[in-house]
Amino acid sequence: MPLSARRPERAHNRTLSLSTFGHGGEMPIDQLAQTGIGPDAAYEVISSELLLDGQSRLNLATFVTTWMPSAGARLMADTADKNMIDKDEYPQTALIESRCVNILADLWGSPESEHATGCSTTGSSEAAMLAGLALKWRWRERAQAAGRPTDRPNLVMGVNVQVCWEKFCRYWEVEPRLVPMEGDTYHLTPERAVAHCDENTIGVVAILGSTFDGSYEPVREISDALDALEADRGLHVPMHVDAASGGFVAPFIDRGLEWDFRLPRVQSINASGHKYGLVYPGVGWAIWRDEAALPRDLVFDVNYLGGHMPTFSLNFSRPGSEVIAQYFMLTSLGREGFTELMEGLRETAMRISRGVSELGPYRLISDGSQLPVFAFALDSDVTNYTEFDVSDRLRERGWLVPAYTFPPNRQDLSVLRVVVRSGMHPEMADQLLFDLRAITEQLQALDAPLPRPLASSTQAFAH
Repeated sequence: MPLSARRPERAHNRTLSLSTFGHGGEMPIDQLAQTGIGPDAAYEVISSELLLDGQSRLNLATFVTTWMPSAGARLMADTADKNMIDKDEYPQTALIESRCVNILADLWGSPESEHATGCSTTGSSEAAMLAGLALKWRWRERAQAAGRPTDRPNLVMGVNVQVCWEKFCRYWEVEPRLVPMEGDTYHLTPERAVAHCDENTIGVVAILGSTFDGSYEPVREISDALDALEADRGLHVPMHVDAASGGFVAPFIDRGLEWDFRLPRVQSINASGHKYGLVYPGVGWAIWRDEAALPRDLVFDVNYLGGHMPTFSLNFSRPGSEVIAQYFMLTSLGREGFTELMEGLRETAMRISRGVSELGPYRLISDGSQLPVFAFALDSDVTNYTEFDVSDRLRERGWLVPAYTFPPNRQDLSVLRVVVRSGMHPEMADQLLFDLRAITEQLQALDAPLPRPLASSTQAFAH
């Protein structure tokens, strides 16, 4: 969770006048009032404050779902009081979770999809950490059986991984072997993955949809390279696929792509139901290849809520509504519905990226032909403004398009990124291109560089 602190530029113990909302008196902002203002006044105050947030449908920075069918949102509201952990009290909710696990296991080619091993989580970050723990425990068992020390585990992954993997390594004392970007290669390759592996490697993480540019890492090729490594040197290195976004895209519109449990080396997969699973935040999924892939030592049996319940999670109580909403989206759309929707999102992403490439000063880093996500940068001869200036000008028109620098060894590359999600229709795409064209013409007309204090400072991005 993000850490919060007092902002030094703002005074503490501030109060808010309630006269604007038709009420007398004042309300403290940073302290709990002695007397509450009542539900109606509280609603008015808070809903008014939230007007200062960006418009979620125009937020092209986030992968997280910002639009659901009204029936799905209503179902979530109807089930907001259900606690996912109370499986004995809410057996039907527990059954729905099990159905989702089996559906995803089948979708991802698990050999045990009818009785799959997996669970829902609060998001892909928790799912990734659970999968990482399973990799570490299994590596430790192998090392102990071989008489090797178990104090220096490492995990191999591209530097483009989401920050949750770095958290996992820090919290559970695993050395992160982050393979840097090189040249025009912005993600992990088979050769670089194998070069970083040794007998202490608990696994290799491959990403099906990089947050930096939307590209798929070559999971099949990495698996083949690890097969060759085991044949040549006897090193057994399993794989985990971080399919936070691609897990709900590739099965429908990249069916020939082998990235999942069809590859024997893939032991676990995580995905975000609240990304291209089309559910409001937050729900994630962790699925293991089979029961043997999840060490029993990691599973707790809890009985104080009534009945015996095996559980593997970092959290305990959490809403059941998101899991129910996931089942709603799976059942309401089916394979054909998901396929049609994902094809439409990819077509829209590529339509926008083509428009961007035709504007003049931009070059595409990716084009949206894998995830419906693309990144683009300014040509090197543009010196009067930066990608961060473009991002600032788009924000003035309501569009939230992030600008950020790439990680090592490509910190010299700054890009803008567009994420196309459910709810973005062709007219919105055309309006984005219209606004970007107008902004670009204004910036191109500059006869001198923008003053740097007025432009956003460069920064890395880990969304």
